[in-house]
Amino acid sequence: MATKRVRGTSGELDAAAKGMRVQSTCAESVLWERLRAGRLGGHKFRRQHALGRFVLDFYCPAMRLCIEVDGPIHDTQKDRDAARDAALASYNISVLRFTNDDVLSNRELVLSRIVTALSTP
Repeated sequence: MATKRVRGTSGELDAAAKGMRVQSTCAESVLWERLRAGRLGGHKFRRQHALGRFVLDFYCPAMRLCIEVDGPIHDTQKDRDAARDAALASYNISVLRFTNDDVLSNRELVLSRIVTALSTP
């Protein structure tokens, strides 16, 4: 049985997303435990979700909300991240970005910001 892909993704991107799910960072794993199975206000999230030419760390399709957990490499690719965020915005997808340190050290603040974004129409 063939794998059903999101419109616009490639088999290679789907495979990369699957690999990222297996090798999550510590911060991604910590946040996933709070987002999975509707644990945050009943909202369903997907982890390492392939969409178009991107893999989103976490995605809530119902709210069109992407959550990115950025490691140290993102300090040197701010222009690339801004272009990616703009591309996602063109699809009416909002992006929240947090650093690994934010998630690990300020988890409740991170969750509060996510809840606020989820409650904003």
